[in-house]
Amino acid sequence: MEKELSFKYTQLEHWNELPTSDHVLVEAAQNVMQGAYAPYSKFRVGASLLLEDGTIVTGSNQENIAYPSGLCAERVALFFAGANHPEKTVDTLCIVAKGDLVDVETLLSPCGGCRQVMVETEKRQNQPFRVILVSQNNVTIIAESAASLLPLAFGI
Repeated sequence: MEKELSFKYTQLEHWNELPTSDHVLVEAAQNVMQGAYAPYSKFRVGASLLLEDGTIVTGSNQENIAYPSGLCAERVALFFAGANHPEKTVDTLCIVAKGDLVDVETLLSPCGGCRQVMVETEKRQNQPFRVILVSQNNVTIIAESAASLLPLAFGI
């Protein structure tokens, strides 16, 4: 039996085409990206979360010479929110990145580990959240759920 999976998303040519209310998330992710600790990959990533009450939580990637002891920006932000705001649901996650690890024209995409954590967060809070991915060339992808980014997630 052959089956097919599809992925529905919205693509914008620049993040400034997002609703004005989302601009604060992109700017927060860009600001925290500057503090990323990425001496090995030279690829800085910033993430910002909008919680249901309007709180914004941020995180940046933190590398370590004892690979894989570092942590991606998405997980830094999601784990901080889970530890410090466990009763609040995530409404939106925004991710930005900058560096030579990938070509500037490549669409930004979270790693598999981050996607799994994102899906688990949706499962834990019993509702999906939007994901905004801003590539280095400002092309922006909006997915209506993290699960759409990982259709065959572990444990789902």
